Amino acid sequence: MKLQKILSNFQKLHPKEIDLSLDRIQNLCKKLGNPQDKIKAISVVGTNGKNSTIQAIYAILKEKNLKCNVYTSPHIQKINERFVFNNQELNDEELADLLEEVEKVNNNEPITVFEMLSACFFYKAAQYPDNINLIESGLFHRFDATNILKSNLASIVTSISKDHLDWLPKENQTIEQIVFEKTSALLNSNIIIAKQNKKETMECIKKTIKHNSSNKLFFNEDYSYSIQENGFFYYEDKLGGLKLPLPNVLGQFQLENISTAIATIRTLNLGIQSNEIESGIQKINNLARLQEIKSGKLKELVKNNTLLVSGDHNPDGARVVNEYLQTLDCNKHIILGMMSNKDHNEYISYFKNISTLTTIDIPNQPNSIGGKDLKNKLNSFKNVQYKEDIFDAIKSISVKKNDIILITGSLYLAGEILNLN
Repeated sequence: MKLQKILSNFQKLHPKEIDLSLDRIQNLCKKLGNPQDKIKAISVVGTNGKNSTIQAIYAILKEKNLKCNVYTSPHIQKINERFVFNNQELNDEELADLLEEVEKVNNNEPITVFEMLSACFFYKAAQYPDNINLIESGLFHRFDATNILKSNLASIVTSISKDHLDWLPKENQTIEQIVFEKTSALLNSNIIIAKQNKKETMECIKKTIKHNSSNKLFFNEDYSYSIQENGFFYYEDKLGGLKLPLPNVLGQFQLENISTAIATIRTLNLGIQSNEIESGIQKINNLARLQEIKSGKLKELVKNNTLLVSGDHNPDGARVVNEYLQTLDCNKHIILGMMSNKDHNEYISYFKNISTLTTIDIPNQPNSIGGKDLKNKLNSFKNVQYKEDIFDAIKSISVKKNDIILITGSLYLAGEILNLN
């Protein structure tokens, strides 16, 4: 209750929208003793794959018994997910105390909620100076609240595509501008660039970081992977090759994220052995990223059929999830809920050979598009229906043996689904 009360006060005290400026968080962190200058960090920027890459690194580092702090956003089920210290998520009481302490230091100065949360993370992280911090950048990076570090161990650039365009002026809603926002302010250390979906995007990244003096590793040039028979994939870089078991997460795109995680770890020379990598990638906790729901209220409704939830919300996310679906020889049914600022028709156009599409409302999200309106926007889809809630949606789908149901379209929807289940 105390935590919920503090979070509610946070929202009232700091209603300010993000306006891409670093002044406020820098001023607060200065009052806190500049904790961001006292930590060892791996920064992760990009559009898709940031959280998955972080979770892969985290799983492997834990196999080495290395202590980590992890800062990700948004959270899926509860805000505590954003605050991991010493390999443990803060409990409600610990998080409430942390928020209260930093709020007091801020002393009612103007600041956004995300900036406050970021300052709280840096402040707590500085209490563990030997830990490795895994830090996910927000919308962009150049003016993101996480971009106040003076140095880091490495910067990872995951897949970049067009998303959150409403934060940019119309004339700047280009892949070139998005790449600039995400990569032009990367620190001088190590930069690991993941696979990009278009050659144009990779060329933009190379051009933008051309004068950055970091050690740079590019996917397919400095590290790569290939899928082998008999449930293995093969990772390779300048240090040699690793024959690895397939991970405990679904989708070939996750092998791209895991390969980038391995490249980062090997670049940093942390003394991690191949058996620790093998074991780590079997223990990745990737919440709401092609996650199979194996028990609970919703699983009971689908009985022996597979139920997946995935918080993908942009065209590139839809593309890679569809690639996974196309590897399955069965009927696929999609339940869709989305935020209002997305290109809904473009998103659903990436899914091929879908048997049914059911739109639903996203509870507790005023910025989402209503399920009825979403259905009307997607009326070119052959077999689309609207149901008010997830229970009605699942019950309404006529499934055959081996059919799968995928709930997708928004991380906010994924969080609501997991909480309901």
